[in-house]
Formats: sequence, C-alpha cells, structure tokens
Amino acid sequence: MLTVDFDRLGLKPGDRVIDMGCGAGRHAFEMYRRGADVVAFDQDADELANVLELFGAMKEAGEVPAGAAADIKEGTALALPFADGEFDRVVCSEVLEHIWEDVTAIKELIRVLRPGGTMAITVPRWLPEVINWRLSPEYHNAEGGHIRIYTDHELVDKVTKGGRANDGTPGTAMIFEGKAHAHGLHAPYWWVKSAVGVENNDHPVVKAFHQVLVWDIMKTPGYSTVTRLAEKALNPFIGKSMVLYFRKPE
Repeated sequence: MLTVDFDRLGLKPGDRVIDMGCGAGRHAFEMYRRGADVVAFDQDADELANVLELFGAMKEAGEVPAGAAADIKEGTALALPFADGEFDRVVCSEVLEHIWEDVTAIKELIRVLRPGGTMAITVPRWLPEVINWRLSPEYHNAEGGHIRIYTDHELVDKVTKGGRANDGTPGTAMIFEGKAHAHGLHAPYWWVKSAVGVENNDHPVVKAFHQVLVWDIMKTPGYSTVTRLAEKALNPFIGKSMVLYFRKPE
C-alpha cells in the first residue's frame, strides 16, 4: 500500500534514496524493486531488523535488478547521520505528525538532499484527521501518536522556507511542485474505528471493513478493480493522506 507516486518523484535506477521513518518498509521495498540504492532509516531497531531481513529475501528471490542496493540505519530524524546532499530522493511518509520539533526534522531532510533532488512528504490530511480526533481522543492520545494536524498551507510553508531554526534563521528554501491525496477507503475505516473504539477490532463493521482493505491490498490489480476505482474516486475528497512533492533548487 504505497502513498508516494515514485514516477512523480522522478525515481530512477541507481538513485541514492532515503526512506526517513521507514516503519515496516513499504516505500523502501518499492524503491529497492525499482533499482535504487536505498537507506531505510528509523529509530525502531526491531522494525529495522525486519526490514533488513526482507531486503535479503527480495534479493534472494530475484525481485530486484542488478546494481540495486539496500541497507538500514538507526537514528533520530532531528540529526540525520548523513552528509549534506547525499541523497537524490528523500521520502518521509506519515512521520512529521509524530515529531514535536518538526521544523528541525524538515531542515535535516532538506540538508541531506542534493541540489536538484526531489522530496515527497506525506502526512494525514486535515479533514479526515479532524474527524478522527473529534470522534475519539484515544485515536491520537496514545504514546507516540499524532501530536498535530497539518493543513497543506502550513506544511508547504514550512518546507518551502526550509524550516526555521530556534533563532528564526531560515534554512534552504525548497520549490513546491504539487500535491496529491491517497487512501480514500482508509478514511471511513478509521472513522468507524474511532466511533466504536480504536482498540475494538472485533466490532463486526470494523472486521468487515478491514477484510475488504486487506483483500484490496493483497489481490492483484485485475481482481480489485472495483475497490481501486472507488479509492481513486474518493481520494480527492476524503483521501486519508496528503502527499506533497518538492524540489531542491540547483
């Protein structure tokens, strides 16, 4: 279940890329399949161990082209252990809404991106997220949960201004290249969960909705045409994720 459109990002075989806050690795795996030199970065050592194991399994199964490379790195988003301009592409998906010092993280993402490189940042979309917060405080009050709801204007402003240090000094300005929305079927699923209890996975409506989403993810596109078309129609209106694309000036 991908949120980022890698064609729109401009990903090419041989690009050095970072998936910052990779989690279980969904975007890192796809970039590896496309022939990139991937670094899966996260602060969760257990998640990273699983990602590394799957990287190995993908290579062994012949799922990646010759020359593609993949590795993991543990650390914090507030101080990325990489050189300035090290990456051709940067992906940061569903991460910034968890970080108090988001402008510091944004400055770091920009710092490690080479001039002319591209970046995709995804966060929960404002309207679906507001509804979840209103329906259930436990949706966002969990440890490590969401601490803010972004509007597109706020996040675009923070990134295009390069973030701002504590002293107000601006960072490297970025060029905003457009936005998209994804996961239109997931917004109503989370509204239902928030309404009946986020942890109430045995509720019949939740279970039925979850089965549909899993079926859609696991089936090949030809078998899930109806759900894919439904999601495509819903994305502009209630897509749960907002995807922003940027380019670093040459």
